[in-house]
Amino acid sequence: MTLRLRTLLGGHPGTKALKDGSIKSDLVAFDFADYSPTNKGFKPMVREGAFDVSEMAIVTYLMAKSFGKPMVLLPNVVLARFQHAYALYNAKSGTMTPSDLNGKRVGIRSFTTTTGAWLRGILANDYGVDLNSIDWVTFEDAHVAEFKDTTKRAPAGKQIVQMLVDGELDAVLGEKVEHPDLKLLFPDVEREEKSWFAKHGVTPINHMVVVSAPLSQNHPDAVREVSKLLRESAALAPPGSIRFNADEMRRSLEMIIRYSAQQGLIPRAYAVDELFDDLTRTL
Repeated sequence: MTLRLRTLLGGHPGTKALKDGSIKSDLVAFDFADYSPTNKGFKPMVREGAFDVSEMAIVTYLMAKSFGKPMVLLPNVVLARFQHAYALYNAKSGTMTPSDLNGKRVGIRSFTTTTGAWLRGILANDYGVDLNSIDWVTFEDAHVAEFKDTTKRAPAGKQIVQMLVDGELDAVLGEKVEHPDLKLLFPDVEREEKSWFAKHGVTPINHMVVVSAPLSQNHPDAVREVSKLLRESAALAPPGSIRFNADEMRRSLEMIIRYSAQQGLIPRAYAVDELFDDLTRTL
């Protein structure tokens, strides 16, 4: 009998074959939820266990784990990218470099976004920025309700990019827009990405896939099948799509775990193996 799974998966090159039905299974079938953007579905997954299988921002997963949420990570990456292009400043106040951020007013959609955690880690560890000196302004709460957010909330109705344009913020993290007054904090993004990769050997993971703990405990064959189908779908992605082997995934996870612990998003730095259960660790 085919097991039907409530599923949240975005439209990525590596998930396309699975979502459009090119890849099928006799063991499992997917009832895809429709959230746009996909990250709008992360909160229902974390707070209500809304799905059996869900794409998940890796920092949200780390935070959910720290509060004992019944989810388990699969070793399947669906979104990864370099982050340097997602930091902007308002050039009307003059040129700004990463090291100029100390003491500034910086906006971010939520303090707990994965892109934000990567960028703060890069700023702190590669540029010596004192993250505690920054006046953080946020617009949304964390997906994980239990997390105590101590940042300053933007006034109701305010939009992050407009606040930057209007000079109410000095810089923003996690946004990518074209505007004549806004410039990239890392001006030569391609050069920055190459030198960062040469230094660290890491491609930053944004989203992986999780399953509910009950699914992993009660239907191990289904979980094995889901991970296998995700691998098959990823293999059909067009050339140039980011693919991870086990070592590359581990290096990226180790780094975002370290950054998340440094930033107080999780209480301690987990070992990578702790992110999986006895079943998903073997996949």
